[in-house]
Amino acid sequence: MDGAGLIGEISAAANAEKSVPMAKYMRDQFPFLGVPASVRQPIQRPYFAVAREDPHVDWGFVAQCWALPHREFQYAACDFLFAVRRNLSVDDLPRIKALASSKQWWDTIDSLTKTVGSIVASEREGGTALEQVLGWARDEDFWIRRLAILHQLGRKHATDTASLETILVANLGSDKFFINKAIGWALRDYSKTDPVWVQRFITEHRGGLAALSVREATKYLA
Repeated sequence: MDGAGLIGEISAAANAEKSVPMAKYMRDQFPFLGVPASVRQPIQRPYFAVAREDPHVDWGFVAQCWALPHREFQYAACDFLFAVRRNLSVDDLPRIKALASSKQWWDTIDSLTKTVGSIVASEREGGTALEQVLGWARDEDFWIRRLAILHQLGRKHATDTASLETILVANLGSDKFFINKAIGWALRDYSKTDPVWVQRFITEHRGGLAALSVREATKYLA
């Protein structure tokens, strides 16, 4: 894949008027070029189509994107990893964790959860991908813990409830907004598949669940 070409095209699409509100939405934590997803994703698409055909994941492109100042490049890196997820394995998890440990905010963390979830889901039973993610659930960095909490979003009936419960219980009693929100989000998502399981979890762990988590978790419960 021509990573330099993609970076150049995204840079050329910069829009100063849009950059200000985009940065403000992210609380001015990162500078933006002003290239929204609706513009950036069509630019990326042909490049990623080529990348999917290459069994060797271009981690150099990911590192270059992560080093660039504008947030759109971190989004491009996250989108790239998800696009080539079938070429990723458990061996790539430490690299993904390293990405999640820098330039942190909910936008990139939540995007990386999809790729991590795919790696865990594709591994044979008894593999080490889940073992690593279970370890992340107790990491000192709460953003890494959020990644672990959310990695099964959208799995529906394929959800591993044993690991979901282990990860959630490990994060009960947190005073971090983004952890308590994630707990509620994970429970709410799974409640659409198994509301009885979610209600049982809430009942058993009510004392450790933040009000925010309960409010989010019960949105679809009768």
